Amino acid sequence: MHSISVNNLNKDFRIYARPQDRLLELLLRQPRHRVFHVLQDVSFDVMEGKSLGIIGDNGAGKSTLMKLLVGTLQPSSGTVHTKGQVAALLELGAGFHPEFSGRRNIYLNASLLGVPDDDIAALEEDIIEFSELRDFIDRPVKTYSSGMYVRLAFSIATMVRPDVLVIDEALAVGDIAFQRKCVQRMNEFRAQNKSMVFCSHSMYHVQELCDTAIWLEKGRIREMGQSEEIVARYEDYCNSRRSYTKAEEQAKALESESSAAKAEQAEKDKTPKDARIIHTVVRNTDGEIIDTVEPLQEVILELQAEILNDNSICYFGFALMKDLDEVISAYLGTDRPDVEHGPFRKGEIITVQLRLDAMALRVGNFHVLGGINDASGLLWYETKLSKEIMVKTSKGLGVFVMKSEWKVEHS
Repeated sequence: MHSISVNNLNKDFRIYARPQDRLLELLLRQPRHRVFHVLQDVSFDVMEGKSLGIIGDNGAGKSTLMKLLVGTLQPSSGTVHTKGQVAALLELGAGFHPEFSGRRNIYLNASLLGVPDDDIAALEEDIIEFSELRDFIDRPVKTYSSGMYVRLAFSIATMVRPDVLVIDEALAVGDIAFQRKCVQRMNEFRAQNKSMVFCSHSMYHVQELCDTAIWLEKGRIREMGQSEEIVARYEDYCNSRRSYTKAEEQAKALESESSAAKAEQAEKDKTPKDARIIHTVVRNTDGEIIDTVEPLQEVILELQAEILNDNSICYFGFALMKDLDEVISAYLGTDRPDVEHGPFRKGEIITVQLRLDAMALRVGNFHVLGGINDASGLLWYETKLSKEIMVKTSKGLGVFVMKSEWKVEHS
């Protein structure tokens, strides 16, 4: 059974250039606004007992979606269906009267959630105890700090035991000790087979607390799936923005390159070379060519080259490349006496392999650049890129993962 079902959800806002345009539109019966599409064609389901994470950049529509789920906003079109009682932690101070004391706001907020007064009285002490605000509970909430607001709101929302809990970045302003209590309470909530929708910029919490995740981009669902996979792809997207920008700039530069420069490059290409790279590939330990790798997987980088001149001295190298300018890591044979560098005979086909014991990338895509250096060790006259290699997503944080071994000792 579904706790939440969202179908073809759309939300638009009217944007007016001037406040008076609202009145003129009403009087003249002519539109004087532009429509801003906040959410477009959003559909998903949350099963009973499951938790969903919402991630995306600022302005992607996350908070608007959360408000639509709890009914504080109405959709322009589409439907939202929820089963059972829904409690929400949205923007700071939502559901509180600033002039009322914390104690009185417990009754106000819980009443808005549909809890009878008798039940609220029974829960009051537990709410105060969990919030750790006993010394301030009879003071007006307008005197509370943001952290105190969140303590009280979270305590009320979780203590009334709703069927669905919706949380929008509420943990961002709490102190570490209270965040720990909140995470523990949320895990208890999940253990009781309740459903949860959690919006956060903390990728760690999304992975740990959510079964699935939705990545929103400009009001649309860009990707949806298992939380660790979606988080990894979103992290890679954020880490790669600079690379994508560079690639676009490089493409534009190449397009605008003058014919004279192209002719100069063509002349360079005619320069005699001692070797020609046939291919650059990545293989697994079984010798199969692969285009996906797992973090910490053992892989083999390979280039194959044809020797074009007798008595050629060739130094070989590899690099993992994010783009044409960004080197992730490089492995050069110029300073390795154990790597054969010739002299080679004309017509020989040389296969060079470099074994990486553990792929240190956790997320993202890369190319392998194979290169050949001349006898001076200074001129890389021949290079060839492999096809793009994708790193399979895995649970964790950060771009890299290192091969490690844990040890705990007692003394």
